[in-house]
Amino acid sequence: MRVIAGTYGGRRLKAVPGTQTRPTTDKVKEALFSMIGPYFDGGQVLDLFAGTGGLAIEAVSRGCDQAVLVDKQRQAQAVITENIALTKEPERFRLLKTPAQTALKLLADEQQQFSYVFLDPPYRFKIIHQLLETLSELSLLTDSARVIVETEREDDVELPVGFELIKHHDYGITKISVYQYNKG
Repeated sequence: MRVIAGTYGGRRLKAVPGTQTRPTTDKVKEALFSMIGPYFDGGQVLDLFAGTGGLAIEAVSRGCDQAVLVDKQRQAQAVITENIALTKEPERFRLLKTPAQTALKLLADEQQQFSYVFLDPPYRFKIIHQLLETLSELSLLTDSARVIVETEREDDVELPVGFELIKHHDYGITKISVYQYNKG
């Protein structure tokens, strides 16, 4: 697993040991970023269920300003910290060691807003609709923000008001969906 392009391109990222995380493969990551970028002119990134931190690190590598990474699992937190250190720009990243819902409330209290959000919770949770609603209700998204969701291929997400599916693609058992948020 590596950073594919941009400032940190080619750097090898560490993986979380065991089977509790499902790192996005390089192939899927490259396809995902070609769907939403592939390069960015600034913007804030939120990576819930960050795992290795690979998606947020890739986004900053490709031009986003800063990223907030969220993971409650200790092993993932340790790996994220190591992977952030590999960038040699730790000031561009913030790790919240807390459950996703707690992190969202904290970020809302800080009046944070994000241009890009990565949602890749464990497939069994089936909480994408709930997370999209929370992001909207807590005003965590900029107008025209992109929310990139990784689910099982057969999962269909009921979209809350304000969200529109703009792209999706299947990669084996995985489906990547890109939603745009319009405050209206």
